[in-house]
Amino acid sequence: MPVLLAVFLLGVVAGLRTMTPLAAIAWAAGLGWISLGGTWAAFVARPIVRYGVSLLALGELVVDKLPTTPSRKAPGPFAARVVSGTCCGASLGAAHGTLIAGAVVGALGAVAGTLGGYAARARLARAFGRDLPAALLEDVVAVVAALWIAGHVAA
Repeated sequence: MPVLLAVFLLGVVAGLRTMTPLAAIAWAAGLGWISLGGTWAAFVARPIVRYGVSLLALGELVVDKLPTTPSRKAPGPFAARVVSGTCCGASLGAAHGTLIAGAVVGALGAVAGTLGGYAARARLARAFGRDLPAALLEDVVAVVAALWIAGHVAA
């Protein structure tokens, strides 16, 4: 998969779940699926980062279901998703010589994922008659997509 397409799609995933694509990149780097060596993002492959980001991603999966969790479209959560998409894009972009383009495309993907994910989940929640099944489906999509994308970035 071309790197900028992968970056955009990981940005979209960041719009669904902020920490999931960061965890996917950390695991992909740690398992040798992608090489971040020699870039500013090489630290991402370290076990402490992989496990730390994974714990944050798991925590987000739980917190997302709480009634007190703010909307992803609120300024703080929206900004966090854009930062996540930007970091994912900059990491993969740096590994492929397109740091700036990667950062921008990742951010754009996060905006698209945030707004599109909100609309899709609202429609699914209406169809299911409640939010939890829609949220769980969104979790599965985010995790599977992030791992698949991180494992299929062009070398």
